[in-house]
Amino acid sequence: MRNDDLWRQYARYNTLANQRLYAAAAGLTDADRKRDVGAFFGSLHGTLNHLLIGDGIWMARFAGGEAPSTGLDAIVHDSFDALHAARIEMDTRIEAFFAEPPSGFFDQPFRYINNEGRVFDDPPALIVPHFFNHQTHHRGQAHAILSQLGLGRSTPVLDMHRVLKPDP
Repeated sequence: MRNDDLWRQYARYNTLANQRLYAAAAGLTDADRKRDVGAFFGSLHGTLNHLLIGDGIWMARFAGGEAPSTGLDAIVHDSFDALHAARIEMDTRIEAFFAEPPSGFFDQPFRYINNEGRVFDDPPALIVPHFFNHQTHHRGQAHAILSQLGLGRSTPVLDMHRVLKPDP
């Protein structure tokens, strides 16, 4: 598999996994989604907001720009419906970007300033896997929160091979 095909596959997985996660989250009350369960970003809602913030920062960097820092724990969408709409828009943007990355995208390091004000020059071979791994990491936290909130064994399957190629 070529590198660009691999990242297209990861972008597709990201979209489908988020669809499953948000469908499960939609079955909860707003109070449950926002309940602080002691997770790193407090609640399911906080975790989902963080994922959107992180994706926005990286997508801005990938496009050669910068995203204004809101703080990594900000609640940029208080309404679940607005958060869900923003997630759909972001996933569409991610898939479109990795369907046709800019010429030379994988050939040059990314220079960026992180939220602490530190300057980094990191190669795409490090940053692109980090981008997708970050999403998977926090979706795992969200999955655990769904279990804590009572969904138990009815939480969605998020394994890549089952998301991209569901059981018949």
